[in-house]
Order: sequence, then structure tokens, then C-alpha cells
Amino acid sequence: MPRTRIPSSGSSRLLRRPARRGALIATTGALALAGAGVGAWTFLAPGPGIQGVSDGAVLDARAAAGVSAYLAAGTPGGGNKPHATLDGAAVPLTAEGARLKLALPKLKEGRHTLVVSGGSGLPFASYRKVVGFSVDTTPPELKVADPEIKNAAAPVTITGNASGDARVSVNGKKVPVDGAGAFKATVPKGTPVVTVTAVDRAGNTTTKDVSARGRRPMIRAAHITAIGWGDDGLRGGILALVRSGKLNAVELDVKDEDGEVGYASQVPLARRIGAAKGYYDAHKAIAELHAAGAQVIGRIVAFRDPKLAAAAWKSGDQDQLVLTPSGQPYDGGHYGALSFTNFANPTVRKYNQDLALEAARLGFDDILYDYVRRPDGPLSHMRFPGIGTATPEQSITSFVADTRTALRPQAKYLGVSVFGIAATRPTEIAQDIGALVKVTDYVAPMVYPSHWAPGEYGVAQPDTSPYAIVQRSLADFARQAKGTQTEIVPWLQDFSMGSTYGPAEVAAQIKAAEANKMESFILWNAGARYQGAALQQIAKH
Repeated sequence: MPRTRIPSSGSSRLLRRPARRGALIATTGALALAGAGVGAWTFLAPGPGIQGVSDGAVLDARAAAGVSAYLAAGTPGGGNKPHATLDGAAVPLTAEGARLKLALPKLKEGRHTLVVSGGSGLPFASYRKVVGFSVDTTPPELKVADPEIKNAAAPVTITGNASGDARVSVNGKKVPVDGAGAFKATVPKGTPVVTVTAVDRAGNTTTKDVSARGRRPMIRAAHITAIGWGDDGLRGGILALVRSGKLNAVELDVKDEDGEVGYASQVPLARRIGAAKGYYDAHKAIAELHAAGAQVIGRIVAFRDPKLAAAAWKSGDQDQLVLTPSGQPYDGGHYGALSFTNFANPTVRKYNQDLALEAARLGFDDILYDYVRRPDGPLSHMRFPGIGTATPEQSITSFVADTRTALRPQAKYLGVSVFGIAATRPTEIAQDIGALVKVTDYVAPMVYPSHWAPGEYGVAQPDTSPYAIVQRSLADFARQAKGTQTEIVPWLQDFSMGSTYGPAEVAAQIKAAEANKMESFILWNAGARYQGAALQQIAKH
């Protein structure tokens, strides 16, 4: 701003035109007020600059908590002592050597105005310095859509929206954001996980990971327990099916129905309650399966967990269990007392998620939750401490969604095992398929013919009609997954219960799944003895 020197008797003063109130001129390490807007002309003295916070600054929580403001110089000779206010309230000044420290209170979210004023040693002059700044501790909103991948050999387009003035980067590379906050970026084919970061003006950051792999590729798997893997005959039989090209995946238990973790888990809670058993060496088992040509699905029996339930009840942590209205452990019928843990409890949720993350880091290709549900029985007979206003279905879905978010940096697939009846009766065991298909890579319905009641889906005797009951029940799951990228991977029956099941009955179920355009499946046999004659060799692409 131009300055005009006006002569006067024995001295000169600096004369400026009036400036907008609060306007500042930046100087090295300080800010000086350009004008106070008083009258037509205002004489200004060179008062002390304010250091530590600048006009127009936006501070995040960390900066706001640690800000220290000072006056760059002492009181001008002969003038009144400086006076400081923050948002109209007086701010104490304390001497620190040649400067004065402003004892600012804890800064709250929002806009603030710091004013320092005082007299000057120059006649008819005073100074008034104003600094306006903001505190913003709210991370920017960031929404990233799951990409639709129709061609695995093509680059993947990532789209989303960020709030306000946020800057967006995709896998570390800054991308343009339009006036509405929308952005679009392309990543190379084969990128498993994309990290999107939004940073606002204050430095607040929101980060989201999104899978760029698309649908879970076809898997044809068989189940084996942790103890079963240690049996040479059982392990050898499954590996033979893999090596012959009839299976391309094996489901190996991480945590089973007894609450035992099959390998020597390092999750603290697993070790504390004696759940980590070490029946197999996870690294060795995964390496052997990968070498044979199989992917490895880690099955985690989530909320049926007698180990955790017993330990929690003994330690007085009753809220970790599903309870009766009177506060006793809910007896899960044929599962027994102390069998079901509480899916709404933070400790229970974290325990299962910690196991999922550990298994993913160990090299399991998928995490498949089982017993991710409430116990059987009337809701009026059970209580879930901490569930709040959520329904059991909503709480289960949020648990699965949280796990998926946690797993994304590991680039693993997440599946959930569900009851066959869940497609039409979601509240019976708290499995809402329409919601679950939005937060998983695949849903694995247990559509074993022997488990259906007579007359279900119009089939008089489901156990003796494997094709009909599987085809009709899976059609409901296909309908609910339509429009999503979530696969339906049914559990199929390779055991006899009531009727004898041979290769023809197993093959009929596989054909029923194919009739619903479902190429994937997982076979269940508790003894891990499978009928290879029912399986066709998988075409090599």
C-alpha cells in the first residue's frame, strides 16, 4: 500500500488511507495491521507483530492443541501496555525474555478472532492488530464406490466424492476434484487394493481402501478341520483331489465350533483363554496347499465360541455372552449353555476380527465366517447387552462390514456362511442376505438337502430330492445378490444323514448350483472324506 510522508513541526508521521478492518500485511515471522478503519485517516505506530498464528489460518486438532502465540517485540516505549482478547475475552500476557506470550485458552472448533491493541510512544498514535483464524478438527467426508469390474484384464476406474476443499489422492497420486467434490481415477489391471485419501485445508485426513479385484473367482473347495489336517490320510485325500484338478481350494479351520484356534495364534485374547492350540503350522500348511495348486480359505466360527464364553463368564464379563432376560447365559438348545457369545459386544467383535486379520497376514487367501448369527430360538428368550437400538440383523451386518474394511489392505476375500432359510426368513437367525451381499465378497448358504423340512420350496422330501431343493433355494439367493458383485458360493452336502449320499447325489447338487449360474461351491463332510467321483476336472483357462 503506498505511503505518503507529510511534514510536520519537527517530525513526520506515516499517513495511510483507511483499510478494511482486520486486513493484514504479512511480514517475516509476524503480521502487522494495515488499517483500523477509524475516521478518514488513521495514524499507526509500529506495534509488535503476532507470531505463532497467522491471519486466515485453519488449524487441525493437533495444531490447535499445541499453538503458542507471542508478541514479537516488547511494549513500545512510552505507550500503554498491550491488551489482548480472544473472541472478546481477555488473554493474559506473560513476559518471556524480550517477547510476550499470549496465554491462549483451549481452542474450540470454529472461527476465532485474536486482537492485540495498545498505545504508542508516538503522539496521537496507537496500534491494533487483528488475526482471524479457524479451528477445524472434523475429517473430510469421503465416499468411494466399489468399482464394477467386467473385464479383469482391463484397467479399473475408481470414482467417489470428497467434501469441501479436500485434496484427493489415489494410491499416492493427486487426482482432480470438481466443484461438487467428485473425482475419478484409473489404476492398472491387477491392482488388488486402492487407497484413496482426502486431506482438507486444516490437514485433517480421511483414508479409505477399496478392492479393485472385482468378483471372487471360481472356487471349488472342501472342508477339513484343524485336527484333520494333521492326519496323513485325510490331508492326503484332499491334496489328491487338488492335484487331480477336481478342487482348486481347501477350507481349513482357523477357529472351530469349540472355540479352539487351530494354529499357535498370537492374538492376546486367544492365548489368554487357552484357545490357541497349535494343531497345525499355519505357514507350512498354507505353503503346502499353495504348492499343490489350491487357495486356502480360513474358516472362523465367530459367535458360537464355548472357549470365550466360559472364560468371560468366569471372569465376570457377562456382557460378552448372549444372556437370558434374567441375566443367565442363554442355553443354545443342543449347543448347550455357555455356547454363544454376544455379537454386539466390542471385545467379542474385536477378537474375531483380530483372528481374521492374523489369518490374512499368515497367508490365508479368504476369510470365511461361520456362525455369524444369533442363536436359534425366540428373541424374547435372549438378550444382547450393548446392542442399543440396532436389530440383531443390523448388528451382524455391521460386524461383517467392519471386518471387510479391516481386511482390505490385506487384499483378501471375505465370505459369510448363512442358513438356507435366511433368504426368506432373515430374522430367525439374524442374517439379512440383502444387507450382507453389500458388505461381503461372497455369501455361502448351507443348502444341505438333509437340513430342509418336508415341503420347503414345494419339495415333499428334500433329502431325497437334492437337485430340486438346492436349485430352488439357491434361486432366492441369486435374486438377492443380483446387481451386486457378490458371489453366491453354496455349501453342498457330501455326507449321509437319513438318506445315503453317493457321487450321484453330490453331483446333482453341483448341477443345481450351475443352473443358477453358480460355478463355485464348498463341500462339507465332517470327517473330510470326499467322493471324487462326483467331481469333474476344472477347466484350465
